[in-house]
Amino acid sequence: MNKKQTETSVRVTERSLFYWILRRHRGMQLILLVVIVVSLFFKVFPLEMQKRIINRAIYLQDIDLLFLYCGLYIGAVTIAGLLKYAINVLQVSIGQKILVEMRNELYNHVLQLPLQFYRKMQAGTVISAMTAELNTIGFFLGGAIAIPVTSILTFLVFLIFMINLNPWLALLSTGIYPVELFVIPWLQKKYNNLNKKRVQTTRKMSNVVNEAITGIHEIHGNASYGLEERKLSSFVDKLYALMRRLFLVKYGIKFANNLFQSFGPFFLFLVGGYMAIHGQFTIGALVAFLSAYEKIYDPWKEMIEYYQSYQDAQIRYAQIMSIFDLDPPHLLLPDNRELLTLQGNLQLNNVSFSVPGGVTLLEDINLTVKANEQIALVGYSGSGKSTLALLIAQLYDASKGTISIDGHDIEAMSKADIGKNVAMIAQQPFIFSGTISENLLYGIKSIAGRVESVERAEIMEVVRQVGLQNDILRFGLQSVITPEKCRAFKQKFLRMRQIVCTTLRSEFENVIEFYDAQKYLYYSNIRDNIVFGDSLTGEFTIEHLPENKPFLKLLRDLSLEKPLMTLGYAIATQTVALLADFYDDEFFFRHNPMEMVEYRTYQQLLERMKGPVPEDSEARRLLLTLALRFIPKKHTIVSFPSALAEKILLARRGFQKQIVFIEPCQDHGEFALKPVSPQTDEEPTFIPFCPSEYLYSRTLRDNILFGAVKSEDILNDHFRELAASAFEDEQLLEEIMEIGLEFDVGSRGDRLSGGQKQKLAIARAFLKDAPIIILDEATASLDNSSQARIQGLLESKYKGKKTVIAVIHRLDLTPAYDRIFMMKSGRIVEQGSYDELMAKKGDFYALARTES
Repeated sequence: MNKKQTETSVRVTERSLFYWILRRHRGMQLILLVVIVVSLFFKVFPLEMQKRIINRAIYLQDIDLLFLYCGLYIGAVTIAGLLKYAINVLQVSIGQKILVEMRNELYNHVLQLPLQFYRKMQAGTVISAMTAELNTIGFFLGGAIAIPVTSILTFLVFLIFMINLNPWLALLSTGIYPVELFVIPWLQKKYNNLNKKRVQTTRKMSNVVNEAITGIHEIHGNASYGLEERKLSSFVDKLYALMRRLFLVKYGIKFANNLFQSFGPFFLFLVGGYMAIHGQFTIGALVAFLSAYEKIYDPWKEMIEYYQSYQDAQIRYAQIMSIFDLDPPHLLLPDNRELLTLQGNLQLNNVSFSVPGGVTLLEDINLTVKANEQIALVGYSGSGKSTLALLIAQLYDASKGTISIDGHDIEAMSKADIGKNVAMIAQQPFIFSGTISENLLYGIKSIAGRVESVERAEIMEVVRQVGLQNDILRFGLQSVITPEKCRAFKQKFLRMRQIVCTTLRSEFENVIEFYDAQKYLYYSNIRDNIVFGDSLTGEFTIEHLPENKPFLKLLRDLSLEKPLMTLGYAIATQTVALLADFYDDEFFFRHNPMEMVEYRTYQQLLERMKGPVPEDSEARRLLLTLALRFIPKKHTIVSFPSALAEKILLARRGFQKQIVFIEPCQDHGEFALKPVSPQTDEEPTFIPFCPSEYLYSRTLRDNILFGAVKSEDILNDHFRELAASAFEDEQLLEEIMEIGLEFDVGSRGDRLSGGQKQKLAIARAFLKDAPIIILDEATASLDNSSQARIQGLLESKYKGKKTVIAVIHRLDLTPAYDRIFMMKSGRIVEQGSYDELMAKKGDFYALARTES
């Protein structure tokens, strides 16, 4: 049995704190001990040099000896400091390495705990225990051996040195230490008890905050801010009282330490001074003795602090491990065998399931399902359908009876066996942070060799089958692609632009205002009208332009700065006046250049302004920003002077020639990229709105449409209908979907709709290609057509090829299943085909009639 197997035989929550310290990174700890022992010499040596400097060099007035002893002294002090630095670095490194291993093994254990554990355990408690509380323990781990060894050896070395100088004086000055050994642990015990209560209170407070954040929509919907504040306040008040008592004891410990430290010098000066006056003790020896006493207290103090940190770490460690002190119900991997490859024959014999408190959810379930058979579990709400599905998926464990797959009891099967052979789709699936592609492959990443065997064509096929194609296509079109990634199919995208701007131009003119270098664009903002392009460096964004000196000079030369300031002032004045009662509602800022979070800023700006053109630079920046955001056809809060459009066109030409150094071509509004000044880069950093240029800072859709959108709603319908076939013709569909698969779904998939999440979860399960598929009302959040699509897929692709167990709430979908099991009050009351159960006119018939 190897080391890893030996360690895993001891449950992670049953290991003591020193289990980790004594069994991990022994080589580094041995090096640390060697460095500690070597450092002791360089700690004591300077004391001997102090004595010799006074008693020999100064007393004999020997300059050479003085230089020698001082050199040796400073050398020893420097080496001692470097060794101390090395000790600290090694301690931290060892502690963090042990902490990483502890956290990883504990996290692995936590993930394998049964679902019932998470039903009663608040997420905030788990998060706090795994992060902040473990971090505190990490600081102790690195010095768990080094600190006591260093302190004890240092204490003994200095004590021996003091005894060598004067035994009675050494014993007298250190005689107070035994009293401290009694007082400090007594105070520390009181501190530990208070700290334990603090940790428990902090966890409860964390749970309240976590619950509030998770249910924030309910808080907003019910305006229950005061109620939630009172919940938290009760814990805040309790925590305040605990912290006050905690610090009283903590500073009491410090006071006791300082008091005991002062007694030693008192006896030393009293007795040592008396002896020196009477010639019984040399001045050099007294100085060395005093230095040694100051040094001897440092290791003593470190031992006291070590005891305190050990007690604190021990309490935290015990509390953390007590939270997760459960045995995982199943092995992660099978013992000494390959993963099972199952066909999908299910057998349930007298299966019952109860929850704590004696409530029985399922009772005496007997069920046989043949491989590749498709069955439906139906029944009234609370009849136990989903619970039964969770038992078959090994997510719950039966309280009584047996469940077997192909004759293998699932109680004896490992999680990896189930993971390979069962695909579970929940009604509320969880989507992980990351890309769509990562989520699609999540279910097969743990199956050895499965990820490598999945071809991109297989992923695309499943995406189409579940109805995710249009969504992923849209995500791809909304993506901004880097120059490196775009280079491979840049010309194809530009070809698509040509098709939209020429072949399909008449179809899109009502929804797109195409870029034209000779015209003012009323659906684009003033910034786009002046700059008429994008910089790869980001220097010509709306945020940066108001501070761009060449740009501001251009506006002044064309007498355009003042009109833009006036426009910005008018926008700010109208917005502040009209939205005074709605400034905290984002809805009213949808068609306004001002953002909701800026309202107060502009309100305060107007209060201190005396006219539309301010003097200070910050006010000018704010007004110019508003003006540059202004879109005449969308921002109707102020009118747009026609004369301003002509000046902006002049500014566009000036910007091209004077700032980005390109010559506009007068033919059809296209740019001929003719540099006015030498270009140093291989590609220009500024890219104009030119039909032949790809705009790297814009989305793929913006690049293809090559213009400003007039109506998003109409465009979406147009684009979906006309562009998809064109993409197919140009062989661009796969490339755009590849880009869409890399769309970041956000935390918990919050950038996806409920239907998109459900489709993604279904596709994830189908890609897994497991012999058994369990659907727990998996299509409930889909529209009727999407539900019909998934049901059709089960019939056409998986009929006779997969064992399908579906918990269904729509009974009109049940005729497609081989058999239907009707559940009521935790029991199976009827089973048979759809026609058989309808003819029987029992519970299923009554439920179907009720639904219809």
